[in-house]
Amino acid sequence: MENIKFIIGQRIRNYRIQKNLSQEQLSELASCHPTYIGQLERGEKNATLESIQKVAQALDIPLSQLFEKIEEKQNEESIPLQIYNFFTYYLLIIEEYLRRY
Repeated sequence: MENIKFIIGQRIRNYRIQKNLSQEQLSELASCHPTYIGQLERGEKNATLESIQKVAQALDIPLSQLFEKIEEKQNEESIPLQIYNFFTYYLLIIEEYLRRY
């Protein structure tokens, strides 16, 4: 599970965008520093379970939801997985755009 920091970080970012929250707003809700949220989202930090739990609570999602199906994400060469990730990412961008305009 070498990419677990990146996978969890992507999921945090995706849920944050889906909830229409800025990193600053999420950090306030989770009682974390905004820089820390950015580092988590980029996979730069080894977060504690306690801090991940605070972020999950701030996002109003179960902690387990951030860890679902991580094993399946390990095979980055999987074409169906790449397609799923592509569409998930762009759907979140479209949703954010539609909320703003």
